[in-house]
Amino acid sequence: MKLVSKVTEIYCIADDFCKEYNLELNKTSLSLSNPSADSPKHRKRKGRMSDAEMITILILFHSNTFRNFKHFYLFYVCRELKKEFPALLSYTRFVERMPRIAIPLLLFLKLGLMGECTGITFIDSTRIPVCENKRQSRNRVFKGYAQKGKSTMGWYYGFKLHLLCNERGELLNFALTRANVDDRNPKVFNDLTKDLFGKLYADKGYISQSLFASLFDRGVHIVTGIRTNMKNRLMDVHDKIMLRKRSIIETINDMLKNVAQIVHTRHRSISNFIVNLLAGIAAYAFYDTKPSINIEFEREEKQDVKQLTLF
Repeated sequence: MKLVSKVTEIYCIADDFCKEYNLELNKTSLSLSNPSADSPKHRKRKGRMSDAEMITILILFHSNTFRNFKHFYLFYVCRELKKEFPALLSYTRFVERMPRIAIPLLLFLKLGLMGECTGITFIDSTRIPVCENKRQSRNRVFKGYAQKGKSTMGWYYGFKLHLLCNERGELLNFALTRANVDDRNPKVFNDLTKDLFGKLYADKGYISQSLFASLFDRGVHIVTGIRTNMKNRLMDVHDKIMLRKRSIIETINDMLKNVAQIVHTRHRSISNFIVNLLAGIAAYAFYDTKPSINIEFEREEKQDVKQLTLF
């Protein structure tokens, strides 16, 4: 993806959102038209760089091949994008201001970049390690936040990212939990699936009778595979085909890790770790190419299977 061609698009969308965000924020903020002598003074001076500019730069970093934000900022943004960002901050000051845009970036991602539920949804979780296992006892940045957990790849120390996507490869929702939180945790699962309808396809780690019942009452039918120690059961042909297409969300996880670089061990603060994660997920929304499923082709395949069973 060409970065320069994406600068205007990302900035315009981010700037429109930040303007609406500031308007709503000013409506709910306390009025200081008649401040008393004892009340603290609140400065409203605008920063040298706007929140939209900082959000744009962070998203651009997760859309290219740079592996180090310092090199990207100093050797690309400060040289190649000087015309697009004439009021650039120093690298140190930019990093210091990054935690201030965590809330605007989260709302921008949740309210402006998430896709719409189409009735076909895939769910999965992926591990977010923050350091090597042998260094977890010496890690001070994430002390009290990260936990030790186990995935199909083995034990790790860090967090777990839960994702929902539709058949078009658009992200519908996400949640970040500690590594030792179960995928079927009711609180996390209810927050993730509160706006869903139709079919929800998941792996065997989401098998739960109580979870199935609670979702079914809300109009969501969760479809999972069966474990080896479970009795076989009848399943619709379409559901069997769609379960095989769960690779779409696994591909998204791979793109977030290897292209958007949401996983690395160079974090120096928990706040910048959150900003890095949110910016990586936001960058995925602007990717030109996303994994998708051709629903019409799947319907034709289902018809062919039915005809074969008749013969």
